[in-house]
Amino acid sequence: MTVSYDSASSVPPFEQVRSSIAAQINEGTLAVGTKLPTVRALASDLGVAPNTVARAYRELEEAGLIETRGRAGSFVGASGDESRSRALSAAADYAAVTRQLGLSADEALAIVTAALR
Repeated sequence: MTVSYDSASSVPPFEQVRSSIAAQINEGTLAVGTKLPTVRALASDLGVAPNTVARAYRELEEAGLIETRGRAGSFVGASGDESRSRALSAAADYAAVTRQLGLSADEALAIVTAALR
């Protein structure tokens, strides 16, 4: 597992860690059941505070991408496989709504782009 972190970035460190791990899970680079490094180990590797990694892990767990099994550690959760299908379903629903509202594809994409920022 390779986690991207840029200390010069305006993006908060916990968000960089969270989004890097989430992307790897959603791309399938990190398979279901893969054990993640401990909070302290990853924090040490990245040169960030342990609380930074702990917050990223907590948000990943709340999103259902990872699960923590007490002293056994944190692992890529099975529900991580569902993330992409949930996103596809939400996109299809959004497309249907925007068509019903009479919005053009360009308008609908502009709304999504603004929401993602």
